[in-house]
Amino acid sequence: MMDDDLDLDIDPGTDPVTTWGGATPEERAFEAALRPRTLDELIGQERVREQLSLMLEAAVARGRTPDHVLMSGPPGLGKTTIAMIIAHQLGAPLRITSGPAIQHAGDLAAILSSINEHDVLFIDEIHRMSRPAEELLYMAMEDFRVDVIVGKGPGATAIPLEIPPFTVVGATTRAGLLPSPLRDRFGFTAQLDYYATDELHRIVDRSSGLLDLDVTAEGGREIASRSRGTPRIANRLLRRVRDFAEVRADGTVDETVARAALTLYEVDDLGLDRLDRAVLSALCESFGGGPVGVATLAVAVGEERETVEELAEPFLVRLGFLARTPRGRVATPPAWRHLGLAVPSGGQLPFDDPDAEA
Repeated sequence: MMDDDLDLDIDPGTDPVTTWGGATPEERAFEAALRPRTLDELIGQERVREQLSLMLEAAVARGRTPDHVLMSGPPGLGKTTIAMIIAHQLGAPLRITSGPAIQHAGDLAAILSSINEHDVLFIDEIHRMSRPAEELLYMAMEDFRVDVIVGKGPGATAIPLEIPPFTVVGATTRAGLLPSPLRDRFGFTAQLDYYATDELHRIVDRSSGLLDLDVTAEGGREIASRSRGTPRIANRLLRRVRDFAEVRADGTVDETVARAALTLYEVDDLGLDRLDRAVLSALCESFGGGPVGVATLAVAVGEERETVEELAEPFLVRLGFLARTPRGRVATPPAWRHLGLAVPSGGQLPFDDPDAEA
């Protein structure tokens, strides 16, 4: 778990499940046990790690509060972990909340009123804060003060509330949704990239050591290669493979055991899961490769449109299996080949969904 001197202060008004990305208590405990505690322990993100290290070391040397930090990138790449590392490196308490939990300016004012000097305030999914709360945060980040409105109507008065210097660490999966005035108030911004297989292999090795699990080099690489470039997925697959190895093998995770376990959990050689393959199958077999609208695809696989757009589509586009066009989604030749299907001669078949949209 985390060091005793790292104060994880979750705001009372925040739903912990929302704060931790919908994970169960068991998953949160598992992930917390595997989180690196310092920048030296952090694997991958070399550029971000070096830049952040320089900023933190300079701030500590000057005895000043570091600039506010904004991290963007897909889920599971370590934004929460880096926020915890920042607090740990500074020896400061970490207060955790999330954008969806701050729906009113008063919610944010209550959090800021309890901030102490040099505290680190982590706001996950910061782009989902309400607009009044965002406007209050502007002043708090820049001037370290907020105006608390007391009363209503003509008799309302604004009472200035001074806040000691603190650091906001914001995390977002959709940086484009952040308004420019908020984005400009962050002194350091970092875009987290997907991890290479070698980096994920090192993460699997580290996690297996912390779990006292015997994983061979081949077994670790097999897990890493199916983890979609994401450490959170790598640790989740490692946990499932550990269950398989303990129940149906001798407890050692080698390549054969890892393959058998991941096949059982419907994760193929490239990391595609059941939903990914269902989307590709529907696109190729039912709609002739497209173009087809995402709403039609979602109905075909029995999922909500948002599920297909947010969970399956980004990975399929990154692999080059799916393309977004003005007329809808289109399967590429590698997608046909991955499913073991013959690529139609002359491009896509003449199916055209009238409701298709990019």
